[in-house]
Amino acid sequence: MTGSISGGVTALAPGLTIGRMGYGAMQLAGPNVFGPPKDRAEAVAVLRTAVELGVTHIDTSDFYGPAVVNELIKEALHPYPEDLHIVTKVGARRGADGSWNPSLEPESLRQQVKDNLQRLGLDALDVVNLRLGGVEGPAAGPLSEEFGVLAELREQGLIRHLGLSNVTAEQLTEAQAIAPVVTIQNLYNIAHRADDALLDRCAAEGIAYAAFFPLGGFTPLQSATLDAVAARIGATPQQTALAWLLQRSPAIVLIPGTSSVAHLRENIAAADLVLPPDAVAELNAA
Repeated sequence: MTGSISGGVTALAPGLTIGRMGYGAMQLAGPNVFGPPKDRAEAVAVLRTAVELGVTHIDTSDFYGPAVVNELIKEALHPYPEDLHIVTKVGARRGADGSWNPSLEPESLRQQVKDNLQRLGLDALDVVNLRLGGVEGPAAGPLSEEFGVLAELREQGLIRHLGLSNVTAEQLTEAQAIAPVVTIQNLYNIAHRADDALLDRCAAEGIAYAAFFPLGGFTPLQSATLDAVAARIGATPQQTALAWLLQRSPAIVLIPGTSSVAHLRENIAAADLVLPPDAVAELNAA
């Protein structure tokens, strides 16, 4: 690892410490996260630049592409640096038309873990998140059978640590009765704060909260207040939104995605940005 990113690190478990400013690899696939990248060489360069800059946390899934993104990660970075941790997720399959289809049957989950292992070129996955809910957000309901499958694979040594994605506080509690949970990955950004209480719980319990779509995802953030604050402090709105998240809670880790080296550098630079109290108060009220 040749770089060092501001923003600090968070220790999720013994042997698992990640930088709070990570990288989400989803956008390396083609349009709608389906098919090959528009520019494969640039996609490989993004991954290598992220590691050179000091990123130690890459978020991925075998259903990105599908398979495309994991294969790119392996091509660009294998053999992996010792301090690089790859976090993946299971719980869905892609249709031939690019549709996102829940796939939570025990045998499907086992196969998804094997697919991630094979395409990433790993003997064990650092962290596997169980992805639940739907496009609109979490859906209440039991998860003991599905999470239990991943807990068994953890006991077998194929997974080192477990997490959850797109879940409720009640589902976190249910999962914790089965096996330790080191991370939650839910929608949270300056415009979507429904998870405030869950985020504070994660901070209290030492669970990393990976805010997905930190910049709005498929619908980029639009806020006159954000634009005004960014202009005043001499940063881009995207950098300001990322810096606000890092200051919102020590539990937050970020996985902004991009398929551009220039945008990657811009996002990572947000870790150096410290918002003054008046800017934080203004954004809190936005």
